[in-house]
Amino acid sequence: SSEVDETMKKLTSHPGVIGFLVTNADGIPIRSSLDHAEAVQYAGLLTLLATKARAAVRELDSQNDVTFLRLRSKKHEILVAPDKEYILMVIQNPQVKA
Repeated sequence: SSEVDETMKKLTSHPGVIGFLVTNADGIPIRSSLDHAEAVQYAGLLTLLATKARAAVRELDSQNDVTFLRLRSKKHEILVAPDKEYILMVIQNPQVKA
């Protein structure tokens, strides 16, 4: 747990990172630097997106899987790293340079 805390601390210290969110496979927030309402909203929507992306990739090639998603809007860049049990999401400001 302290290793996870240390990793999350490093993650949020990167320039431009607004926040992070870790959900379980069902999209329930487990750990987050966002406020609760925001965490629940991001979790619900991005878990759905990750599930759809995984289904599309597997439909194209059943031996393949999604390892990473990057979604960029006018305001934010959202990085999604789905795994079997957890999904890591990072919201950042793409204008900030490291």
